Amino acid sequence: MDEATFNQLVVEALDGLPPEFAAALDNVEVLVEERPQPHHRRAVGLKPWQTLYGLYQGVPLPARTHAYNLVAPDTITIFREPLLRDFAGPEQLRTQIRRTVMHEIAHFFGIDDDRLRELGAY
Repeated sequence: MDEATFNQLVVEALDGLPPEFAAALDNVEVLVEERPQPHHRRAVGLKPWQTLYGLYQGVPLPARTHAYNLVAPDTITIFREPLLRDFAGPEQLRTQIRRTVMHEIAHFFGIDDDRLRELGAY
């Protein structure tokens, strides 16, 4: 799949957000990168054999105080290569991109991996 088509799937996932969630994504930048770099993997403590499809970096919404201003945007990075490698079918890829985007947005809203497991997101 070419880069433009992949990026369009990420845009579709974002466009599918309920309006109240999309409106809350203030000061968040969504990026697509080819693969996670060593600093991305270190940020989440991944072992060399583990896979990373996406990463949220920033200050989660519930942790922001009145002093949160004039800061660089939080970032949600979606990693193209591992998703393409692990989800060859177009519908499986579309579904996983959406799931990855939603997962990282959940982190923005302060929902950690333990809570996502409780909610059945894994």
